[in-house]
Amino acid sequence: MTIAVLRLGHRPARDKRVTTHVALAARAFGADAVLVSTKDAGLERTIRAIAAKFGGRFEIRTGVPWRETIRGWPGPVVHLTMYGEGLEDALPRIPRDRDVLVVVGAEKVPRAVYDLATFNIAVGNQPHSEVAALAVFLDRFLGGTGLKRVFSGKLRIVPSKRGKVVEAARVRT
Repeated sequence: MTIAVLRLGHRPARDKRVTTHVALAARAFGADAVLVSTKDAGLERTIRAIAAKFGGRFEIRTGVPWRETIRGWPGPVVHLTMYGEGLEDALPRIPRDRDVLVVVGAEKVPRAVYDLATFNIAVGNQPHSEVAALAVFLDRFLGGTGLKRVFSGKLRIVPSKRGKVVEAARVRT
């Protein structure tokens, strides 16, 4: 199963940090790719550099036509929205044996997304960020396994009660 996140409505001047955080959360919590509807070469460079530094396979593409992407997706499309059905009610019905596309918005999401999505899911019933919704959804959908993945990159953050512990990758001979 592949999990991709589609970010709709990215505005490079306004949403740069939040879209970067969407991509970072997607990667850290178990997604394989992030697709962004607006072309942003700087965002692509940033995320590719982080993936190269910390390891793991993670794809980013920007300038992706959202409507065609959703229509052509081979598996379920999960739209995270405040106006959907409850996460706990929907989770058991989302297939785990097919590729999943998770859609998160930046600005007002077009009505067509609600109609094209297989699931419109609300993570909670209060306003919150798309980064939080994505992290909670991926963690629940993957049963916590996304956070347990091992990345083999140039750097590795070592869990520590206090302080920052970062190891350089060991060179194998």
